[in-house]
Amino acid sequence: MFVQLQNLLLKRVLFIVGSLIFISYLLFLSYLLFFAYYRQSVIILDYNLVPFSTISLYFKLLSTGYYHAWFINFWGNILAFMPFGFLIPLLFKRFHIVKTVITSSMASLLVESLQLSFRIGSFDVDDIILNTIGGLCGYLIAGTFMIMMNKVDKIICS
Repeated sequence: MFVQLQNLLLKRVLFIVGSLIFISYLLFLSYLLFFAYYRQSVIILDYNLVPFSTISLYFKLLSTGYYHAWFINFWGNILAFMPFGFLIPLLFKRFHIVKTVITSSMASLLVESLQLSFRIGSFDVDDIILNTIGGLCGYLIAGTFMIMMNKVDKIICS
């Protein structure tokens, strides 16, 4: 009975800590996506609705030696949403891979739409694709993490 109560308390503490980390991540991501120094007001609405056109441009940048631009634009979009895909299934057990991918893509669509609406960036369907890939990668890392934790838990409990 005491062990069950202790496990329940530990789960609640982990949920609270995880929630605080998730909220901190969302606030930091919001800052980067809407308020950072490189966010400038745009006069002309800029958008890309053609899938993979910007991604192919990123790889052209890579081939011409613009590694910094390639890394920031390509990997930045993926890495920005990896914590999202990692934390969501850890906090909410009902989030399986499909729900996580859909939630990642909808969150990215919201961000892109808000950037366009407030004219602090452009709407790019490729950003949504890369952000969704980031969410998926985060989910896969979380799944691997959970498998490892279950194995450690079995070793400790046996």
